[in-house]
Amino acid sequence: MARIGIYGGTFNPPHIGHIRAAQYAISALNLDRLMLIPACISPHKTLPKNSPTAEQRMQMLRIAIQNTQIEVSDIELQRGGTSYTFETVTALKETYPDDELIFFMGTDMFLSFDKWRNPDIIMEKAALGVFYRGEKGEVEAISQQKTLLEAQGAKIYLVENPVTEISSTELRRLIAFRCAEDLLPKGVFEYISSNDLYTPVCKNLTEEQLEKVVVSLIKPSRVNHVLGCRDTAVSMAKHWGADPVDAARAGLLHDVTKALTTSQQLTLCEKYGIVLDRFSYTNPKTLHALTGSLVAERIFGENTDVVAAIASHTTGKGNMTTLEKIIYVADYMEPNRKFPGVDELRRLAYEDLDKALKLGLMMTIKLLQEQGKEISPESQEALLALEQVEI
Repeated sequence: MARIGIYGGTFNPPHIGHIRAAQYAISALNLDRLMLIPACISPHKTLPKNSPTAEQRMQMLRIAIQNTQIEVSDIELQRGGTSYTFETVTALKETYPDDELIFFMGTDMFLSFDKWRNPDIIMEKAALGVFYRGEKGEVEAISQQKTLLEAQGAKIYLVENPVTEISSTELRRLIAFRCAEDLLPKGVFEYISSNDLYTPVCKNLTEEQLEKVVVSLIKPSRVNHVLGCRDTAVSMAKHWGADPVDAARAGLLHDVTKALTTSQQLTLCEKYGIVLDRFSYTNPKTLHALTGSLVAERIFGENTDVVAAIASHTTGKGNMTTLEKIIYVADYMEPNRKFPGVDELRRLAYEDLDKALKLGLMMTIKLLQEQGKEISPESQEALLALEQVEI
């Protein structure tokens, strides 16, 4: 009797995490075969607009598994329609009646397994293989679910996955920012590049087009803030005589890389040839201002005024331009912000821009001092430049 692993998903796109997890499963459970099966239409997630076709995802998988012992099956693509796992394992069990099938999934899918279509049929036809990372609380939740499903007759293998986890959503962001090559199997990056996949048109966009692209690259929880910053920046620009078009574009792009993890921020800097100073390297929460400005310049083709305003929106800097001051203050006090002193900041934003800027800097510095954190040299320079401003 052979032991056959089944690893399904959208693979949009397939990345080194998928391939390494599959290889690890082969070794950990002594599998005779392991098949990657791309879904035709996933019942669990809706693919983003402009995603590759199912055939393109299949082709990327075939490239990704070259020189490995992994196989690819097009069973769900051939069947068409929504790819329900119970139908896939039923068909495979008919093909391999005497072999043990093990269907692999991640923690999130395992914890919601009882809500799948016909989970009893899946448990009858195949064992479940669960990749987990060993994070706090995860093991306990998996253990509880394992006990519940085993009581229903399931056979379950837990496979701790030592591979660095990266979601397909995170990877698509990095592809758009041109710094994902190291996270893709050999040949997949070239396929993506040659077919212009996952790379939205970013230059010479109207404000409406820019908004759509930015919203696709940031976390949903940040959308209201970004749009609020944009609207506030435009209003302030009209009030203070700055360019409202530049204000809108800087407001939209100021947090475009905010969703990246610290390691991803550092990777982007490395790929763009940026050598960080000590403060930036040891205080990575400020890095999204730098990386956002780089992306605004190199990917979106924005002008120097917009790029500079994005670069200084977190820490400020000495002798800021009107637009730079506007983006700093608008980011701080847009309508979704709620904290003590924000109403005074909003009043000053239309009464005295320098006073508003100084108040924002002082509040930030005070908070950092209370938290025992380092103050950026740029913030100190910005405050020094406003030394004569009284509030």
